[in-house]
Formats: sequence, structure tokens, C-alpha cells
Amino acid sequence: MASTTVIDVQGLNLTYGEFHAVKDLSFHVGKGELYALLGTNGAGKTSALEVIEGHRDPTSGSVRVLGHNPRNRRETRHRMGIMLQESGFAPDLTAKETVGLIGGLSKRTDHVDRVLDVVGLQHKARTRVSQLSGGEKRRLDFATAVYGAPELIFLDEPTTGLDIQSRDDLWDAVDRLREDGSTVVLTTHYLEEAQQRADRIGLMHQGRFHREGTVLELTSTLPAVIDFHLPTDAPTPPLEATRADHGAYRIETFTLEKDLRTLLNWAHSASVPVSELQAGPTRLDDVFRSIDRG
Repeated sequence: MASTTVIDVQGLNLTYGEFHAVKDLSFHVGKGELYALLGTNGAGKTSALEVIEGHRDPTSGSVRVLGHNPRNRRETRHRMGIMLQESGFAPDLTAKETVGLIGGLSKRTDHVDRVLDVVGLQHKARTRVSQLSGGEKRRLDFATAVYGAPELIFLDEPTTGLDIQSRDDLWDAVDRLREDGSTVVLTTHYLEEAQQRADRIGLMHQGRFHREGTVLELTSTLPAVIDFHLPTDAPTPPLEATRADHGAYRIETFTLEKDLRTLLNWAHSASVPVSELQAGPTRLDDVFRSIDRG
């Protein structure tokens, strides 16, 4: 845990009439962390974030952001940058005017040209929002969120609509902000981004945390997999394996290195050709799929 807690959520509940959207949610985010809040559709993560960002009062529970109630906008709003899925910018304003306007409202200090350069929109500074492509609008969303290098940044599906180079550029910018001390909360459907970038991950399902931890802690809850093919007349492998059609086998194991060595030594000793061999630990998307099955 980082030495300073930026977000502290304790027993958060949020209801809409009879619908219980968030149920007894508790977690913290430390200074400088990149924390990914993920969930199945309808899991409650958007509702939870609305409370944490200060847009909505909780039904019960405690939420502290940067040491304050997030509804205390005088103390928190200028210290937070929020990138929504869709920001709804005025179509007649230029990119430069948009960043200047929203940046000014944030009460943070920065230079519009610098921010446009960071997000690769300097050449579109005088272009109206209505004339920007979907990816360019997404970069504009990012620019308004990181104007003035806020202490806490919320990124909601930040790379949707971006090409590979633009995604890399965005994450490079996030890395620089974190080096300067910013804390980042991420929601994304690109699970590989969360797996590569997040220090810790919270997986929500039906309003509650299903699991929380580092990528290693989450993926180690499920077995690793060894997939391979053997000739149809091959002897039985020395490990418990599931056999499919056309000589395909799968081994699920919590001791990947040991069992892979056993398999390969057996194949060598028995002169059995092993083809289409693939072996690796559980990925985050496998953990995600296990939520509904669990």
C-alpha cells in the first residue's frame, strides 16, 4: 500500500429505488498508483465512480478523495481530472478554445499549446470540434482531463477509437504524469491494457467486488494451461490431461514450469513428437470470464 491514500472507500452503498447498484464496496487507492476498476456489464462500477468523482451522494458508507468528501468541490474538483467516455464538447469551438475553456474552469494552471502538443493535436488547434475525427475527439477528452497535471486522474475507456500509435502516445503521457506524482483510476474494456498497466485491479460483479489484487494475485487464482497435439497412436501422456479431437490435449496446472518440463522430458524419452505446443499462465481475461461462471 502506498504511504498516502488518495481514495478511501468504506462500505459504499448506492441504490436507485429498489435497485441496489453498489453493495458494501470498500477499497483504497494509494498515491501514484494506477488502479483499474473493471467489471461485467451492470456491475456497478460507473455508479461507484460517480460517487467517488463527486457527482452523486452515496446511499450509505464513506468516501474520501484527497482527504475530503468528494462532494466538497471547492477542495477536490481542481485537484482531479476526469476523462469521460463522451464529454459532449461544443461543436463550434476549436480544439484550442475547448482546452482553454475547460482548462480554465478547472482552476489549474497550464499552457493550452503545451497540452495540445502532449496529445498530438497541435496541428488541429484551429479545427472545430465538429470536424475532428472520433479518435481526435478522444484525444481532446484526454487533453482536458490532464490539463494542469492534476493529482488524481480518472480515465474512462481512454483508448476507445484510437489507433495503435495514438494509444501508445496516450500511455506515454500517462506514464509521465505518474512519474510526476499523479494517481490514475482506469476503467477499460481492453483487458490487456489493465494487465500491462495497472498496479492493482478491482473486479466488480453485481455491485460487489468479486476479486481485488495485483495482476499476479488475480491470475494465480486460476490454473495455467498447456495445450499441445500428439499423434493419434501416441502413448498416454504422463500428466492428467483433457483430450479433444484430432490428438489435441490440454493440461491445467498450478505448477506450470514443473509440468511442462515433465511433459517435454517424457516426449523426448518416448520419442513422441509434440506439436502446436502452447503454454502460459492465466490471463486477466480468463479471470474476467470466470466471474459469471463462479
